[in-house]
Amino acid sequence: MANDHFLEDLTPGLTWTSGSLTVEADAIKSFAADYDRQPFHLDEAAAEATFFRGLAASGWQVAALSMRLLTEGEIPFAWGIVGAGGEITWPRPTRPGDRLTVHTEVLEVTRSKSRPDRGIVTVRNETRNQDGEAVQVLVAKLVVPSREKRPAA
Repeated sequence: MANDHFLEDLTPGLTWTSGSLTVEADAIKSFAADYDRQPFHLDEAAAEATFFRGLAASGWQVAALSMRLLTEGEIPFAWGIVGAGGEITWPRPTRPGDRLTVHTEVLEVTRSKSRPDRGIVTVRNETRNQDGEAVQVLVAKLVVPSREKRPAA
């Protein structure tokens, strides 16, 4: 998908896919040491005795990696990826060696009535591992500019 898309270019059902990256054990531990100091993110042996039964990436690391994947390619929106809220879930853990790819689908496009130079686009970003299993699902509302300023209806 080429960049610099405006509100008028987006329709429900439009999809695109990011590039991929592999999550390494050392990166999981490093992120956890700085931002999410829980045993299932820091140490393989300690992680075995937890709910996860093995080393798992922090959900916040998966969110950051997903954003990296979304912004490494051509950013699809003219103003970039500008968030206005959302809901995130992590249906399964991300493990060392997982290869992540983000699949995006436009769910809804709504022009702002009070600010005709923009609108809200609701997207579903599904971050999947190499087996096609969702490890993160983010339904986000994004601010996207309009190509033309139209008066509010």
